[in-house]
Amino acid sequence: MTLADTLCPSLIVPSLKAETCKGAIDEMVGLLVEEGRLDPALAEVALEGLHDREAQCSTGVGGGIAIPHFGLEGLKEELVIFARSATGIDFCACDRAPVRFIVLFLVPKGDRTLHLNLLAAIAKTLNRAQVKRALAKAETRDQIVEILCDRQAAA
Repeated sequence: MTLADTLCPSLIVPSLKAETCKGAIDEMVGLLVEEGRLDPALAEVALEGLHDREAQCSTGVGGGIAIPHFGLEGLKEELVIFARSATGIDFCACDRAPVRFIVLFLVPKGDRTLHLNLLAAIAKTLNRAQVKRALAKAETRDQIVEILCDRQAAA
C-alpha cells in the first residue's frame, strides 16, 4: 500500500484555507462530505473523534507533517485526504515546526491493520525531503498527484 494508492485526486487540497488545527480538520472533513465520500451523519462523529484525539495528543509528527486520524464506527472503507498549507499551521508538533502537509484519514473502527498500514504508507512518502520540497513547489492539484504517484520519489 502506498499513499498514492489511497488518494483520490478530488481529495487533494493544494491550498488549505484554514489557519488553525481545528479549522484544517473541519475543512478537510467538510470536503469529504462535499465530495460524497463521507455520510454527513458520520461527519459529526468523525469531527468529534478527530478533535478529541488532537486534544489528547497532537498528530503533528514533525518535519511539517500532521496525520490526524480516527477509527469511525459505520465506515465501510478508509478515507484519505491530503492538504497543503502555504503558511503553515500550528499543530503543536513535537519539533514546534508549522505543519504544511496534512494527511487526514478515517478507517473503519477496529481495523488496526489498515490503520497501521496507512500510517506507514504516509510516513514512507512524506518523510523524504525531496518529496516535501517538490510538494511545496507544486502549483496545481495535478502536480501534487504526479509527485505523490511518483513511485521513485515516494519509495
